[in-house]
Amino acid sequence: MKLETNQVVMSHDEGRGGLPAWTYYSEELLELEKALLFRRHWQLVGHASDLPEPGDYLCLDLVGERAVVMRGRDGVLRAFHNVCRHRGSRVLVDRQGSCRVGTLVCPFHGWTYNLDGTLRGVPKPASLPTLDRQEHGLMPLELEIWNGFLFIRFEESDLPSVATLMAPFEEEVAGYRLDELQPYSGIESDEFPVNWKAVRDVDNEGYHVPIAHPMLQDLYGRRYSDDAHRHGVSRSFAPFNDGPGRLWSVRHYKKILPEVESLPDSHRRAWLYLGLFPNTVLMLYPDAVGFYQEFPTAVGNTHQRASYYARPDARREMRLARYLSQRIDRVTSREDQELTMWSWEAMQSASFAGVILSDLEAGVRDYHDALRDQIPAMALAEEPVRGTLAEVNSSLQAAG
Repeated sequence: MKLETNQVVMSHDEGRGGLPAWTYYSEELLELEKALLFRRHWQLVGHASDLPEPGDYLCLDLVGERAVVMRGRDGVLRAFHNVCRHRGSRVLVDRQGSCRVGTLVCPFHGWTYNLDGTLRGVPKPASLPTLDRQEHGLMPLELEIWNGFLFIRFEESDLPSVATLMAPFEEEVAGYRLDELQPYSGIESDEFPVNWKAVRDVDNEGYHVPIAHPMLQDLYGRRYSDDAHRHGVSRSFAPFNDGPGRLWSVRHYKKILPEVESLPDSHRRAWLYLGLFPNTVLMLYPDAVGFYQEFPTAVGNTHQRASYYARPDARREMRLARYLSQRIDRVTSREDQELTMWSWEAMQSASFAGVILSDLEAGVRDYHDALRDQIPAMALAEEPVRGTLAEVNSSLQAAG
């Protein structure tokens, strides 16, 4: 069901409380989240165009795991644990780079690996037992490429593939020609001293847009709508408001944005967001496509990655439109960071008695429902006795 700003999709006596405060600062819960959310679900690493040549690689550190996606000599993209099979050192240190010599060299003892992950050689081999190049190569990770975007999964599970999750949106995204994208901004990272769920809570509703985001309100606030979070993906659609716009960036962006012939008329002047549970959002604009994702580094600290991509387009108007749309995004991001900080601070206060969700915050409720489905203990009003959370959660899962 689509949520228009004047529609009520939440019953008036249920679902208004959100997650209890303890779920935002529980160390034990964070360990369950790492295991049941972040390691089992698909994580976006980047786009195939980030790795154009053999030896190019992208690294991703996430909840205690280290991954690398690399293009082999044969042009094939593969994913591995970024863990040397000798003593566990990371083999690749930089977040992004190239091994143009065709060899990965561990910086600890110099064990070397081929671009396909097989063991190439070790210093002083006579001091070691016989090593099999496959068995003692880098450990592979599950990799799925969806329309050029690279997704990995640290643990195999019965959860659907990315293609299955995104199947309802394939026709809608076809006009963006995602497999033709090229890097535009590079992958940027930031740290926020908040619980990761506080970031998602702010991002999962548009109720705050009219007050907190003047630029977004000027661009599309009167026509913005959310679809309910279902089957692992949420959708928000934002056709531009009629008229030229009041604010400088919005007014000039709307004025200068050229036509993108591959898009249907409905999407040529609109922004589309697709949220992949639990922590990734794709931004599909007429001028560019991007992603952002959050994951915890501690109970009270969140790491965010973000990047923009664009199809080749030499038009001056398109270059200016991209500058302006990203300027709008940067301002909006700073505003959201402040809101997230205020929310996180409140959750630690003795005066915090929970939240009261508006009917227009159904996206938050849906997201919390998805979290409670994965970790049923998050539905408990009080945190279980210390040391028992995992056992309590297993019992609730078994009771189903």
